[in-house]
Amino acid sequence: MNRLLFLFLIFCSLSLIQSCATVNKSMMRKDPLIGKLIYAKTGQTIDFDSMIKDICSYDVIYLSEKHNNPAHHKFQEKVIRRLIEKGLKPSIGFEFFSMDDTPYLLNFVDSGKASHSKKINKIIEANLRRKLGWDTHTDKMWKYYFDLLNIAKKENLQVAGIDLSTPLKKRITKKGIKNITPIEKDEIFSTKTTGKAYKEYMLSIFKAVHCGMGNEKMQSRMYDTWIARNDKMALSITRLYKHRKGPVIIIIGGGHTEYGLGVIDRVRAIDKTIKQVNITMREISVRSSDLSEYLMPLDLKGFKMVPPADYLKFTQRVSYADPCEKFKKSLKKMKKLPVDKKPIQ
Repeated sequence: MNRLLFLFLIFCSLSLIQSCATVNKSMMRKDPLIGKLIYAKTGQTIDFDSMIKDICSYDVIYLSEKHNNPAHHKFQEKVIRRLIEKGLKPSIGFEFFSMDDTPYLLNFVDSGKASHSKKINKIIEANLRRKLGWDTHTDKMWKYYFDLLNIAKKENLQVAGIDLSTPLKKRITKKGIKNITPIEKDEIFSTKTTGKAYKEYMLSIFKAVHCGMGNEKMQSRMYDTWIARNDKMALSITRLYKHRKGPVIIIIGGGHTEYGLGVIDRVRAIDKTIKQVNITMREISVRSSDLSEYLMPLDLKGFKMVPPADYLKFTQRVSYADPCEKFKKSLKKMKKLPVDKKPIQ
């Protein structure tokens, strides 16, 4: 791959997935949907307590987020606290941690059984963050998930990571699923549910995410990683379900659950008896849109046409900036650099 393209894809991915920029208040768009909770099947507004009453009957509850939106994490916390108030004891699974991280998470929950000074609690937090590999992430991003872990610690809830390990994800993205070693392949679970239509759909999304700068080999490897991750998370969720004491709450990015695809249809492939419900925190669009546009089902061959989620909670956007414009400018600057001044891959 061209070195500049490679760097562009890396920078663009980090911006779109992990950026923690805040909204410029002067750019905020007022929208009547902000704050509303919509039941997608009817398109009607529903109050929070009615939604809670409904979701209590489900086995797996997805709280699908945009990772860097603080309003999404506050709503997740509100849902979990209300379920606890109703006498339920949810388990919590996190996309941002791997199944291998689970013992670290459970050790942290166990630390709540004894009282510690603020100083010792800070040491425990720093130790957990380091072991999870989160000492390189921003404090803001870390706090979003640590706040949920603190609820689990206080309430003695079962917690688990559900994703592949970071090194294995990187290996698949670098080499492709066919080219990793047999011992690595042994770590991967497959539901064997992938079809051509879904692959083409996801490749089109990868291309859009990378501002139209398509590279077939790179996108193919990214797709391999995407499938391996969804299959692993689905397997982890079914294991959490098997050992549950209450509903299983899944903290996950919206792309993994949208239209009942990704993780949701793979859980269904493993165990059709599991009742799943998807609550998506949805940022309003950059330009004003009718509710019907947000609820438009996906027409994809081989899949049932359904809305993007069962419930949509609308929020303000984190950013109105076009990340592609930012990186087009960066790319132009990189092109102007002398060869010996360009960043090394």
